[in-house]
Amino acid sequence: MIYVVGLGPGGKEEMTERAFQALERCQIIIGYDSYIDLIKEHFPLKKILSTPMKTEVDRCRQAFALAQEGYDVALVSSGDAGVYGMAGVLLEVCGEADIKVEIVPGVTAACSAAAVLGAPLMHDFAVISLSDLLTPWPVIERRLRAAGEADFVVVLYNPSSRNRADYLQRAGNILLSYRPASTPAGWVRQVGRKGEEYRVLTLGEMIQEKVDMFTTVIIGNSSSRIIKGRIVTPRGYRELP
Repeated sequence: MIYVVGLGPGGKEEMTERAFQALERCQIIIGYDSYIDLIKEHFPLKKILSTPMKTEVDRCRQAFALAQEGYDVALVSSGDAGVYGMAGVLLEVCGEADIKVEIVPGVTAACSAAAVLGAPLMHDFAVISLSDLLTPWPVIERRLRAAGEADFVVVLYNPSSRNRADYLQRAGNILLSYRPASTPAGWVRQVGRKGEEYRVLTLGEMIQEKVDMFTTVIIGNSSSRIIKGRIVTPRGYRELP
């Protein structure tokens, strides 16, 4: 049996009860070393296997092999395992094999960051990763333009890194073609973890911000506004002013 578990932002209090129970049931927990560090103190008697970044397929193959040997295995992801997580890779690795897989959802960064910033996701929104490791930049740009033209609230994952220092600026400039610089925006770094920090600002200001891979960015639509320092995207209830 393989449980693909979404840990949420990282802290135990941010994890669902179902996720915690799945980890308790398993004999072996496998994950990216940074995610393992978030949970290992809660499972001192478990066998824990960690691997570095960019070994996702190997990690899934390891979980698959151990499950074939009869172990109950938990393969962990931060946030939700089905949103830029390990669920899809694991299902591809397992293929048609007779291995039972249960995907346990978690709170993804878009929802966690939105709660910190206010209520920016009250209407339709698009989630786009700016990482071009697996998706070519022209495809990312096309998706940004489509989201901008459709007036979606936009959530950006992986907005910047050492090798992609200007990607947030590039994405922001694309969205500025479709909405004004005064559009409410915000970012949250290390959401739900020690050292969490955030800022509410405008799209025009956002493109000058220095962020990293641990940051989630949210950019409002044409209806979004800032109320007492929080971003709100109105749902459109008629009885409200």
